Amino acid sequence: MPAPRRPDPQPRETDDVRIVFIGTLLWALALIATVVFHDRLADHDDADWVWVALAGLFLGLVGLRYVRRRRAAIARDAAPVPGPDD
Repeated sequence: MPAPRRPDPQPRETDDVRIVFIGTLLWALALIATVVFHDRLADHDDADWVWVALAGLFLGLVGLRYVRRRRAAIARDAAPVPGPDD
């Protein structure tokens, strides 16, 4: 007979907005670097990295909007609902 299963741990609270913001900032820096070094990248047939960095930046901005809206929805759902006596 297998041992009884332990209960799942509680989820950890994280700051998703900060994490996605930092990732988006890194993609922006990568885009700047690829634009600055575009000629060198083109000499080695690696000019597509500019588009990769641009796509990463765009998806990071979409993700940033998503996590901000999610955080607002969680805060709204956690807020106490005023009753008729309040």
